[in-house]
Amino acid sequence: MSQQEEKYPASAISSWSGFVYQGKVALYHSLKLIHDDDLEFELQLDSSDDFAIYKNGKLHTAHQVKAKISDYRSGYTKALEQSTLIEHDKIKGTKRYFHVSVPLKNTENHIGASGETVEFYCYGDSYHCGLGEIEGLTKELIKKICEKQSITVSDNLINFNYCLLSEKISTKAIHIHKLNQVDGISGKRAAYEDRIKATEILEDLLTQNPYQNRDYYAVDLKARLQTHLEERLDQALPTMSDATYERARRLCEHIRETHVNELKTLCQMMKPSERFQDVQTNDIRRYTKLIQAISAEPIFNHLPHYLDGENRFYVPTALDVDEVEECESDMIREMKNNEDLLILLFDYNHLIASKAETSFTFNTKFTSSDDFDNKQATEKLESNITKPLCISVMTKDDAEGRLNDKATH
Repeated sequence: MSQQEEKYPASAISSWSGFVYQGKVALYHSLKLIHDDDLEFELQLDSSDDFAIYKNGKLHTAHQVKAKISDYRSGYTKALEQSTLIEHDKIKGTKRYFHVSVPLKNTENHIGASGETVEFYCYGDSYHCGLGEIEGLTKELIKKICEKQSITVSDNLINFNYCLLSEKISTKAIHIHKLNQVDGISGKRAAYEDRIKATEILEDLLTQNPYQNRDYYAVDLKARLQTHLEERLDQALPTMSDATYERARRLCEHIRETHVNELKTLCQMMKPSERFQDVQTNDIRRYTKLIQAISAEPIFNHLPHYLDGENRFYVPTALDVDEVEECESDMIREMKNNEDLLILLFDYNHLIASKAETSFTFNTKFTSSDDFDNKQATEKLESNITKPLCISVMTKDDAEGRLNDKATH
């Protein structure tokens, strides 16, 4: 290790599961400071500690975050002692906080061998904050900050800002990871130097408005997809096979890394029979369950998809087909009025339904993505000069049959 690299404290970038909770806590603490009119700080992720607050280039507070480690204080003894170490930017007198997600009987300060003190972080009247509670507390802070700035708030606006700021934290962590993995900058240095300013966080709160921003539903869906997957991994981990866990984890990472513009494509293809606006929780549940149920491994590139032996694309969807005729008419109607969907279906015309009794196909009058109700295109179709777009909606079993054929040849 070079002397230049050694001056940076160790990084926890590679800890995927730990990042989920510590990112949420880091956002909450940053907003708490902003609410108290502190705009002179920078948030640092995964370097001096799980997260840290810097002021004027110096470490102000160091924060260690532990999720669901133990119900007993003794389970945190080693981590508490580690928080008291005097190393790198953590000098004598540095304020040190310890965050836990479960209630402990003893939350007295810990005094380490170094003589330094670690305080258990207080969330209002409580010294713990569960994974299911942090979002509500954070949204309440967003509401108070908006009211302080004389911004009229609604549930949608609060939810949008929460999604946006959570995305900001995730994006920063991904950027740090890229600097390390792709650009060759050490993880320690990338995490140490790449920080988020308080003024950036506040600016996002003041300038972003979902009613003027067509990306709102994509940002919202991204957050809800992440939450659903994180909760599923958290709850179902003891019963998951290694393969199922790995697939769920990869999908979670893919959603996290997908840019909002590309995510709008995923939103539309998740429910191709409807105009992309809002995707319901049941759609998210059906979509993620389908990906985990299909025996073939998905390709996480742009849209999660599969390829058969003839390199045809198969896209998982949340389609729940009760009546074939109704599904067909809904999709054709939507294609007539939705250019984005029509363009996508020319590339991805094999759709895997989350639920359907049988597979079926239907022809449309469209011969190119520029057709819509074009009279000339209709005349071409009637004279059989060109073939129309054919849509295939398949059951999981039929799709697996084609994909497994590829594996056997």
